[in-house]
Amino acid sequence: MSVAQKLRCRVEQIVNHGERVYTVDLIPERRVPAFRPGQFLHLALDAYDPSGYWPDSRVFSIASSPAQRERLRISYSVRGRFTARMAQELRVGRAVWVKLPYGEFVIEDARAVVLLAGGTGITAFTAFLEGLTPDARNQIVLAYGARTSDLLIYRDLIVQRAAAIPQLCAIYFVEQTPARGELPGRVSIDALARATTLPDAALYYLSGPPAMLRTLADELRTRAIPLNAIRIDAWE
Repeated sequence: MSVAQKLRCRVEQIVNHGERVYTVDLIPERRVPAFRPGQFLHLALDAYDPSGYWPDSRVFSIASSPAQRERLRISYSVRGRFTARMAQELRVGRAVWVKLPYGEFVIEDARAVVLLAGGTGITAFTAFLEGLTPDARNQIVLAYGARTSDLLIYRDLIVQRAAAIPQLCAIYFVEQTPARGELPGRVSIDALARATTLPDAALYYLSGPPAMLRTLADELRTRAIPLNAIRIDAWE
């Protein structure tokens, strides 16, 4: 396991997806330490003095692949004071500080998995999806939801991976004006089970807004899914 490191980074690119949802690419001052898909980083906007304390920060899933150690990617929606500062202050070329890696929300690929993602919670799964190979043996079901079709910001990646990975099945949920092929409303276990066959003895991984996590956890318990088969990325 890598020891966490503190790195100064430069903002290379910011993508505004609309509705106060952003993706940020960072170039670190040196290669980032090895990390596992599903781990997260702390991002600080204020300067860090190694002789002092770590500044105010927030945690974000690392959306980029562990194979890309010369850059980092995060996505976020504006929710609260810190992310409002990010939307106002981040510009291409600006310096920020990160420390990483942290977290144990790591997918066990030795058995079938069901991934349940809402909004930018999908970033907890993108590195795992990028690392899949066509010879993956176990079934992977992904349910990915957002308010609008345009906010399914990693859909292109998922479509590309699903085309290459026979065992990967992706189902999309959209709350407002779903298009053809999208299920209406928020991510739901019942709706997912009607759309595809859920694998037996699967591990369930949940990442997204707190209200969604509570609802999905309740649905899984109603279906008698064992607690030790439910993994929740609850740092938000």
